[in-house]
Amino acid sequence: MNQQQNIIDKLTADFDLQHLEVVNESGSHNVAPGSETHFKVVLVSETFGGQSRLVRHRAVHAVLTDELAGGVHALAVHTYTPEEWRQRFGDAPMSPDCRGGKAAEDSGS
Repeated sequence: MNQQQNIIDKLTADFDLQHLEVVNESGSHNVAPGSETHFKVVLVSETFGGQSRLVRHRAVHAVLTDELAGGVHALAVHTYTPEEWRQRFGDAPMSPDCRGGKAAEDSGS
């Protein structure tokens, strides 16, 4: 399993997440092509309610202790409650209704 998927799996297992982004930013650094050493994580969870930014970051770092002691050189952590996320970025737009796709084409609709 690659490092990015490992991070996704661990964060998903340890936090009740409403949103998670794990971005491999290694390509923007002076590392070998294909490296997995620099990451940005964005987590949105009710778990962070009432917690300071420091407490939130420590919780994320605690879950990823092995990765930070091993191959991950840098980790940018961005944590939000759902309300903080909405205030900062707004609501995500709804996807359009499905028009049937391939099934509709096949049935002649």
